[in-house]
Amino acid sequence: MSEVHLIPYQREEVNVAAGVVPEGIELIEAPQLWNEGSRGKGIVVAVIDTGCQIDHPDLQKNIIDGRNFTTDYGGDEFNYTDNNGHGTHVAGTIAASGGESGIMGAGPEANLLVLKVLSGQGSGQMDWIINAIEYAAKWRGPNGERVRVMSMSLGGPDDIPELHEAIKSAVAQGISIVCAAGNEGDASEDTNEFAYPGAYNEVIQVGAVNFDRRMADFTNTNDEIDLVAPGVSILSSYPDNQYARLSGTSMATPHISGALALLINVAETQFNRELSESEIYAQLIKRTIPLGHAKQAEGNGLLTLGLVSKLEELFSSYTITKETAKVNGMTRAKSLSAKGS
Repeated sequence: MSEVHLIPYQREEVNVAAGVVPEGIELIEAPQLWNEGSRGKGIVVAVIDTGCQIDHPDLQKNIIDGRNFTTDYGGDEFNYTDNNGHGTHVAGTIAASGGESGIMGAGPEANLLVLKVLSGQGSGQMDWIINAIEYAAKWRGPNGERVRVMSMSLGGPDDIPELHEAIKSAVAQGISIVCAAGNEGDASEDTNEFAYPGAYNEVIQVGAVNFDRRMADFTNTNDEIDLVAPGVSILSSYPDNQYARLSGTSMATPHISGALALLINVAETQFNRELSESEIYAQLIKRTIPLGHAKQAEGNGLLTLGLVSKLEELFSSYTITKETAKVNGMTRAKSLSAKGS
């Protein structure tokens, strides 16, 4: 079976300290949902990647469990330590909870199920990924928790039927699967570049933009892109208790994975029931803003978590203004009537 690799990414710098809310988390407006009481609590996100530094100060309290599906560490299934860096960075964007001394991810109270499917060199066998997807779908936590989101910043050029079937099965079980679009883009919005599993219709495929909301030159474009998120110079956690800036659609993807933890909190509280995968997808897409790029580049647009609240405030203001005008009109009519008598 063919190999899968990390979606290529660029490392720009490594820092010892952070103490900030990263720009990408600000751009998708995650803090607005934190202020509304949603921080992803109780939602489990499976991070299918190179593992994670399990004792990183920003991540250790969020990690609920993990497994190693690779041959690293002699194939020890209980050693899912990150020996690459990529997985720790992705995990931080999803759910870091460092507060004032570290960094914050999109869903800082979400739980992470760390599934190591790629080696220290960033490559892995397709059956490792398939086994991890199936494991995540069946996994149950100590209090009956189950995985609601899978995050995969990996891919390959081949459409593998067994991989597709595993993904369709997981989605049918109510799990949202978020995948990187890939970094083989040619800076042209009207050409297609496909990487799998991102190109499967059943997954949420994420492209990358910079902080100016412009498409990253490297991001893949195709007719299965669902939305875009920040993916250039993204600050997040890194091994050895450090922080780093990386670029790639790998970095855009966990913004969406962490955001889904917030949205599941919000939507299921509002509806007072568990929502299906398609219902959660609808909640996600209605919080996107078109940026003016081709649809096969940006899909539905940039994730903007505060959009619904802004629209509600706008319509509320409009309704109040309309009612005030109506009342004022009635008062004026009465006044004119009195004058006429």
